[in-house]
Amino acid sequence: MSEIARYGPYHPIHLEPEVYEVHVREGRISDVRIEQGFTHRGIERLLEQQSVKHGVLLAERVCGLCSQAHAEAYCTAVENTLKIEPPERAAHIRTLAFELDRIHSHLMWFVLLFHSVRDTEALTVVLNRRERLMDLIESLFGNRVHFSINTPGGVKRDLPADADQLVRRTMEHVRNLADFVKNKVEAHSQRLSGIGVLPKEKARAYGVVGPVLRGSGIASDIRRDDPYLIYDELEFDIPTEDSCDVLGRTRVRVAELYESIRIVEQTVKRMPVGELSVEFPFPLTNEDCGRVEAPRGELIYFARLRGTSFPDRVKLRPPTYVNDPAVAEMLKGEPLENLPLVLESIDRCISCTNRVTVIDEQNGHVKKISLEDLVRW
Repeated sequence: MSEIARYGPYHPIHLEPEVYEVHVREGRISDVRIEQGFTHRGIERLLEQQSVKHGVLLAERVCGLCSQAHAEAYCTAVENTLKIEPPERAAHIRTLAFELDRIHSHLMWFVLLFHSVRDTEALTVVLNRRERLMDLIESLFGNRVHFSINTPGGVKRDLPADADQLVRRTMEHVRNLADFVKNKVEAHSQRLSGIGVLPKEKARAYGVVGPVLRGSGIASDIRRDDPYLIYDELEFDIPTEDSCDVLGRTRVRVAELYESIRIVEQTVKRMPVGELSVEFPFPLTNEDCGRVEAPRGELIYFARLRGTSFPDRVKLRPPTYVNDPAVAEMLKGEPLENLPLVLESIDRCISCTNRVTVIDEQNGHVKKISLEDLVRW
């Protein structure tokens, strides 16, 4: 006889609304039912009401921790549709912003991880020392969270004159912080090891992406598999771990901190002079996609133009949407107390997932709402 524990849509272990209905038998999880669809802000519909130039401001507000990833995916989709490329200097600036975004996103994830293992000292240190990175981001781009540097065809403004020195000094600080995080992770390795296992074949079957995929031993990264910006010109490794558990996914993110520092330093060193943006043609009828490696994994934007400056359709597929179902596999056989830590290991972002569910009060029937229904309403 199994018991059912329901977490959500609002629960202390959730930063955002989602339901995990967990079936427990003899103290261990036997099955998990996941319900998405409690967060819907109509982003895709709103993007159709913005010109392609203004749409990037909305796209980067899909998520605070992956702001630059959404801006880059949107701009890449629009640029591919318009058959244009950003100038070399703009591509370097956007690469720099992207990797700084990845570092600050990963550092915040480590804060949540240390909170899950009740290491208050570690999470406080990371939060405090992370502020130096946020200061750098503000100095370079004028904003701490939503960088607002991207525009289709390039960037909106140039870097300050002392950008090179600011970046180099801050990267030394971030490298020391990465050393601290690495040591703390290894100190908690026994607690993180062997739980939330997602074997390599299951990772492929579920189609997981990002650190979740690489934590199951599969070296896949859009920056290498389908390069954009200047990633094909840079030297960096794709960290993987074969343990396929929470510890493996954690170690991958630790290694990615160092790789992002390498990319940032290379980008600044080779920063060219030149134009910041290019003009693009209208009207145009075409459609295409933009794929980027967000901190959580592959992020895809689709854009379709029908001869005006307003997109006919914009569709996004965030990494959490494909990573979340694999949680059911990770939790099977785990003690119930491991639930928060396993959930944290995939770095969920429900606001990115952006879906809606309607439940009929009379019969309990659940259905997803189609685009046509949303437009009609």
